[in-house]
Amino acid sequence: MATATRTPTRTPQKNSKLKTFDYAVRDRTGKLVKGTLEANDATAVVTRLKSQGMAPVSVEESKAGKGLQIEITLPGAGRVTLKDLALMSRQFATMVSSGLSLLKALTILSEQTESKKLAETLQVVRGEVETGTALSTALAKHPNTFPPLMINMVRAGEVGGFLDQVLVQLAENFEAEVKLKAKIKSAMTYPVVVFVIAIVAVVGMLLFIVPIFAKMFSDMGGTLPLPTQILVSLSSGLRVTAPALVVLAVVLPVVWRRIKNRPAVRNVVDPALLRLPVFGLLVQKIALSRFSRNLGTMLRSGVPILQSLEIVGGASGNVVLERAANDVMESVRQGRSLAGPLTEHKVFPPMVVQMMSVGEDTGALDQMLHKISDFYDQEVDATTEALTSLIEPLMIAFLGGIIGAMIVAMYMPIFGVFELIQ
Repeated sequence: MATATRTPTRTPQKNSKLKTFDYAVRDRTGKLVKGTLEANDATAVVTRLKSQGMAPVSVEESKAGKGLQIEITLPGAGRVTLKDLALMSRQFATMVSSGLSLLKALTILSEQTESKKLAETLQVVRGEVETGTALSTALAKHPNTFPPLMINMVRAGEVGGFLDQVLVQLAENFEAEVKLKAKIKSAMTYPVVVFVIAIVAVVGMLLFIVPIFAKMFSDMGGTLPLPTQILVSLSSGLRVTAPALVVLAVVLPVVWRRIKNRPAVRNVVDPALLRLPVFGLLVQKIALSRFSRNLGTMLRSGVPILQSLEIVGGASGNVVLERAANDVMESVRQGRSLAGPLTEHKVFPPMVVQMMSVGEDTGALDQMLHKISDFYDQEVDATTEALTSLIEPLMIAFLGGIIGAMIVAMYMPIFGVFELIQ
């Protein structure tokens, strides 16, 4: 008989000595359900399960987390990725359009998804839906797993009676977003790897090779050339500050992840990214593609335009586009056009504004937005290829220049000794 895993809603406990129990129960349909629950004793677990309409089969204290059986969670293991959501949406749409009930579809999704976090969340969502809660309401209770874009589109699909079509659009939207992120990663992989290699090589030479030459130079006597003096000074300073730099390298990424979404930080960083000499254009195209695709998808799904603008502004990934979306919202509230306020924001090229204006006049704004998104997806492709072909020789020259300059600086005193001997 098929089994499923579901953890019932846990009530807050003040006792710090709670134990974890593994249980097996029969639900209202007679299906065997397994899961874990925290309580003071097995009797409390049985009472809680019965209060939820389940028939306990077995309740045992969990052995996980004791001694060598302790569970180890790797960083990022509990995160639901966009790829997980894209696959889930595609499978969900297929099952709903095939006539499967929501409960059956959610059960199958929770059993076959590779993400443990998503599986647990879908089991909770299934329990909510089983008690009569709307699917969108159940999804909204997990904002860290399901983005606002998905929640609002599902709500529109439920109201309009076309949930399967909405799920297909969601899947296409998430798949396009995954593909876009893959392009960005592929473009940035090479320069990042070369940059890391350059740092490791420079640090290794300063810590291990330069001190050997410095001792040899001091035994020779005489005055060292200026480049060699600078290199020896850098080596001495790095040996003193190395522990602090290691701590800083570990702490900075953690601090950045915590503060990068704060308004004060985004108001400085996001506009600066758009002004970068080479990468600024790429950042702009990525933001425009994401903005137009999300807005077009939500409008096509029947989500109200004001609500759509509020959501896509925050999901664009750049505070500059978020401000533009807020201006458009105010314009729409006052009965004016949607595309008009965009002319005041330089991040939107004239072509985008004109295409949105035509789409608004013809009543095909969602189609026009998807055309804009497709155009900028192609532009991102072309830009990343151009950047990759340009960055490769530049990074090779950068790495060779740094290592070569250090080698020349180390050997200059030796050349001077040879000249004295002659």
